[in-house]
Amino acid sequence: MSTTDGVPLADPSHYRCLVGSLQYITLTRLDISFAVHHVCRFMQTPHDTHLIAVKRIFRYLKGTLNVGLHYIRNPIHELRGFCDADWAGCRDDRRSTTGFAIFLGTNLISWGAKKQATVSRSTAEAEYHALASTIAELMWFVHLLNIVGHCAPSPQLYCDNISAIHVAKNPVFHHRTKHIEIDVHFVRKRVASGALSLAHILGSDQIADIFTKSLCAAMFALNRAKLCLGPAPP
Repeated sequence: MSTTDGVPLADPSHYRCLVGSLQYITLTRLDISFAVHHVCRFMQTPHDTHLIAVKRIFRYLKGTLNVGLHYIRNPIHELRGFCDADWAGCRDDRRSTTGFAIFLGTNLISWGAKKQATVSRSTAEAEYHALASTIAELMWFVHLLNIVGHCAPSPQLYCDNISAIHVAKNPVFHHRTKHIEIDVHFVRKRVASGALSLAHILGSDQIADIFTKSLCAAMFALNRAKLCLGPAPP
């Protein structure tokens, strides 16, 4: 969608009220995080096409009232992160969207979908900004676990972009990465020090895809299940 699609609404406050209520639901229904994040972009001047999209989100929620986020007792306390980014996904300003999911054992403890602050000139750059944001979140959880007396092993971060991984592990800093120098240094320092390990994952296995783009019904259901979202147990 774009800010120019459709006809402006006569009463924008109704749209803002609906979207505002959806923002609270994302605290437990993270499967709609990307959709809600997307419709939030049009709060200032909403159009009729944007309102139709909001109503579709409500219809989806009505049909999946029994779906929720589940936590189970698990002896594994390893931190794992998944990060992803679309490239120039916004039609209005061509900025990319960062999505991440962080697990403690098999339980999801943090997630997010957020538009990046700058325009990325390549998919690798967009993925690298997503890497930096996710690593900062992972390091915060490592610090928190240390405070409560739990010494977790170095977290594992999964990324589906090989170019971004190569930049993170390459000790040579060249002109192609000058424009993302701060994120490069931040990520590379953590990888080089062993604070976390970076691994490649296939795009079809990337759980964070659900936070960065629209997916077909089958892939959406698969990623939703991997995020520990499902019907309440009997």
